[in-house]
Amino acid sequence: MNSGGCQVGCLPVTGQLIPLFLFIGAGSAGATLYLARLAMRNPDVCWDRKNNPEPWNKLAPTDQYKFYSVNVDYSKLKKNGPSF
Repeated sequence: MNSGGCQVGCLPVTGQLIPLFLFIGAGSAGATLYLARLAMRNPDVCWDRKNNPEPWNKLAPTDQYKFYSVNVDYSKLKKNGPSF
């Protein structure tokens, strides 16, 4: 007895759900990669407290850690504070 629901075997036949699964998969992969980038590249996150307890102090003014900046040219910035 067939309940009329969608099963894995009906996906190639009914093809309308394939784009939905592709977009959901691409969005999930993009969100996962972005969170991994934030966890690994952001200076606010400290994974190793013994060797580098304050990673934000070792950033040069020309280091760009933001994903996208609209109006800032990081190569022309100068340091205004003291060196630690």
